[in-house]
Amino acid sequence: MSSENPYDAILILSFGGPEGRDDVIPFLENVLRGKPVPRERLLEVAEHYYHYDGISPINEQCRELLAALRVELEANGINLPVYWGNRNWNPLLPETMAQMKRDGVRRVLTYVTSGFSCYSGCRQYRENIQAALSDPEIAGMEVHKIRVFFNHPDFIDVLSEHVGHAVQQATESGQRPFVAFTAHSIPMSMASTSDYQKQLQETCRLVAERLHLPADSYRLVYQSRSGRPEDPWLEPDILDFVKELHTAGQRSLVISPVGFLSDHMEVLYDLDDAAKHLCDEYGMTMVRARTPGSHPQFVRMIRKLIQERLQGAVQECVGLFPANHDVCPVDCCPAPVRPAAARRPEGVNPGGGRP
Repeated sequence: MSSENPYDAILILSFGGPEGRDDVIPFLENVLRGKPVPRERLLEVAEHYYHYDGISPINEQCRELLAALRVELEANGINLPVYWGNRNWNPLLPETMAQMKRDGVRRVLTYVTSGFSCYSGCRQYRENIQAALSDPEIAGMEVHKIRVFFNHPDFIDVLSEHVGHAVQQATESGQRPFVAFTAHSIPMSMASTSDYQKQLQETCRLVAERLHLPADSYRLVYQSRSGRPEDPWLEPDILDFVKELHTAGQRSLVISPVGFLSDHMEVLYDLDDAAKHLCDEYGMTMVRARTPGSHPQFVRMIRKLIQERLQGAVQECVGLFPANHDVCPVDCCPAPVRPAAARRPEGVNPGGGRP
């Protein structure tokens, strides 16, 4: 390695998803290993995947992103190999890192497919990396993570383009739509120790500002909560909010899954299926805005984030807050503490539940 190129490789690190019916149960068991979720909940969620033949779109979207990023990096003179590993399904992170080590990679810059800060969206991925590094076959590698990018101008541009198209489509129904920005709900114990809500709210505000949406015409809501009903999670849930809008006389709705970078199963099932079904039942027009996926400007943003670390490029950001830190503080996004009643004795299989 030369001083001009401090890394040997780029790693795309994602959540992972099943790619067939036989993958579903093992995948969900990976997701929920060590979590106090009953087995019946795992089986209930498995049905969501079976509804789509056991295939989550996330892996294919990662392949598309991987191909697009390789082209973008090469076109900009960044001659580094790009690898891909997942937290919960093939290609699994430890296997990818072992291959990187065999290929002579020693210093790695990692792009995690999560744009916001919380335990499950940032720190847990870093813990996964450290766990993999404990394997003697992988030990000795140095892995750094690219910063979160909730207020990067390219990210805001892509979201604004997609929401704008959805608003235009929904407006054709005759009523200006309300825009519901959705993100994955997390426990309040996790939300209270991270900037997750603050960052999401800023992203929504920036998109609304770009599209000149009145303050009373959009809101951040949540989806896909899991866990015990008695434990507080971020609210309101998108389905509850659809009911509120219907009661208030709103008949046109745009849903933008701002907290998701690609079409996860939660986007398909909770929005394209459950929310759409409820809107149809109420006679409401619903248009779901696209996720960033492998949009060229989104891929360009990832390349810029890589250049920040490779070449000291300017950290781009817009809005009320500075660019997020490159290196997470020690106490950043700690794991939530489960209530005592939710804990199970060691050795008891906690079953599974919703990812």
